[in-house]
Amino acid sequence: MPMQASDTLMFREAHESADVVARQFAANERVVTELADALRAQPPRFIVTCARGSSDHAAAYAKYVFETQLGIVTASASPSVTSVYAAPQQWEGALFIAISQSGKSPDLVRNAQAAKAAGARVVAMVNVEDSPLAQVADTVIPLHAGPERSVAATKSYVAALAAILHLCARWHGDAKLIAALEALPDALRKSWDADWSALTDGLVDAHNLFVVGRGFGFAVALEAALKFKETCGLHAEAFSAAEVKHGPMALVGPHFPVLCFAQDDGTLESTLAVADEFRGRGAQVLVAAPGLSGEGFLPLASGLPAICTPLLTIQSFYRAASALALRRGFNPDVPPHLNKVTETV
Repeated sequence: MPMQASDTLMFREAHESADVVARQFAANERVVTELADALRAQPPRFIVTCARGSSDHAAAYAKYVFETQLGIVTASASPSVTSVYAAPQQWEGALFIAISQSGKSPDLVRNAQAAKAAGARVVAMVNVEDSPLAQVADTVIPLHAGPERSVAATKSYVAALAAILHLCARWHGDAKLIAALEALPDALRKSWDADWSALTDGLVDAHNLFVVGRGFGFAVALEAALKFKETCGLHAEAFSAAEVKHGPMALVGPHFPVLCFAQDDGTLESTLAVADEFRGRGAQVLVAAPGLSGEGFLPLASGLPAICTPLLTIQSFYRAASALALRRGFNPDVPPHLNKVTETV
């Protein structure tokens, strides 16, 4: 009997995301509140994130979250600057956030050590609480995703986004966002049940694909493009809706697949306009946008603040991607040439 999507580790682990997030919020409330209190009392001059792979896509989300909600410049560190070039950085008074599932990659550990030595407050958002990265950190925010055996990160990625939201909500003291955290696990459960079969059916024979998002949604566009490549053998590239017209659009013509992620904020109109322009070129366009339905749209729940929408989007996507992988003849749990833990220097 052919393998079903529900037989894969990717499916089963992604399905756990709602419970992971609920467990994480409860377990981390004290450490997150204490850190938020300390950061309000002594705000950092700037924030630096450091991560690889899916965790770096979570860091891209953190940039939009912290800059829009807190007004603090947030930049992504290039790990090789420290781990390979050994170039000292001026991180005095910074908040350095390292994000990792395993916490084992030597370059992340070296960067965290260098940041601490340079006077930064080091926070590790990590799934393995006794990892080398966690041991370096001043504060550890555990992801509480539990063991993740599929090579493709799913629940740990959603957990990283949730940890970022949790810290921001407590740091900013936004009552609306704090209330949204309480509603998020149930919204994730509903997102898992959303019918994204149009994506699975429509991309079986695809060779190339654009994934488009903007603002909060750009991070999950990056993540979806990675998952298309590693689990479905499908070449996909992610672009901001604000950047895709600056050259990449030249590749788009009849039947070229484009997947657009949108959220109900100031980026919605421009993202939908780009989708319409792609359709005008004859492209095969699918759009996930809260509350919008009909031909060419994937269902996406509305009702939560736009900052939460990317978590719902990627949860629906993971289920569709696990099914698409099998339809294309791939086992999403064991992508060719890849390992679960990638250790770079």
